[in-house]
Amino acid sequence: MSVRDLIVLGSASAVPTKARNHNGYLLRWDGQGLLFDPGEGTQRQMAHAGVAANDVTWICVTHFHGDHCLGVPGIVQRIARDGVEHPVNAVFPASGAQYWERLRYASAFHDTEVVREWPVSGERTELDLEDAPFSLVARRLSHPVEAYGYRVEEPDGVTMLPERLAAKGVRGPLVRELQERGRVTAPDGATVTLDECSTRRPGQKVAFVMDTRRCDGVRDLAAGVDMLVIESTFLDEDSPLAARFGHLTAGQAGRVAADAGAGHLVLTHFSERYRAEDEHRFEDEAAAAFGGAISLVHDLDRIPLPPRRAAKPRPPQ
Repeated sequence: MSVRDLIVLGSASAVPTKARNHNGYLLRWDGQGLLFDPGEGTQRQMAHAGVAANDVTWICVTHFHGDHCLGVPGIVQRIARDGVEHPVNAVFPASGAQYWERLRYASAFHDTEVVREWPVSGERTELDLEDAPFSLVARRLSHPVEAYGYRVEEPDGVTMLPERLAAKGVRGPLVRELQERGRVTAPDGATVTLDECSTRRPGQKVAFVMDTRRCDGVRDLAAGVDMLVIESTFLDEDSPLAARFGHLTAGQAGRVAADAGAGHLVLTHFSERYRAEDEHRFEDEAAAAFGGAISLVHDLDRIPLPPRRAAKPRPPQ
């Protein structure tokens, strides 16, 4: 059974708390598992969440501040220890290759050859691998060290419309031929095209935006996504601190989601400076700008991807 959901393994920022572990987010996508920013303690959080090293097919690091990468050694070594056989794609900023190398080989262990490295550079990099059901776009952000956000994007598909197929006399093996070739000859001799008997099914899209100020990269990553996972380190009252250290406030995260037309806004990466009773303020400030669904996450939360957005059928021809 295919599963598409986000498992929150950690939701703190630079300093973990008693209630929040360092970062860690596993996006499960039809048998693929994208592990974003494994911070310290991620391996143990995975055990609490009931997921294993074998569930990881991607490791995506936004940047090399410790709360976003210090879990890499444990994850890589667990992949080796558990004998994971499938390829694991490791994506990270090329400018931090020395840090990746140190983390990748942080201690002695029986190494694995399944980890495939994909360093990214420039303003935008797109990985479109044959064995993945989506493309992964990395977009440069604005932070004191080079950082990238990621966008997971599924290609659009088509939904066949039975009533139009019937009206055109297309049935049985002709339906598959129509799907594969884009046109068929109906029993009455007429040519029938795929556009006449289908509607576009928009592919699902998820953006993962960590440590950054507002910038073009944030806008591009978030545009039209079904789910936007985004840092909201500070409350709006501390916006000068956010700008100084290269972060977003909850209100800014809400405005990003509203401007982008996002479906579901997921707030995370909270500073330890705030108390538990302040949590509602993050959601309130985001909701003042964004009227859609909002999840203020806690460790081990599971958030399903929203239902697919419907596309309008093409007019009959």
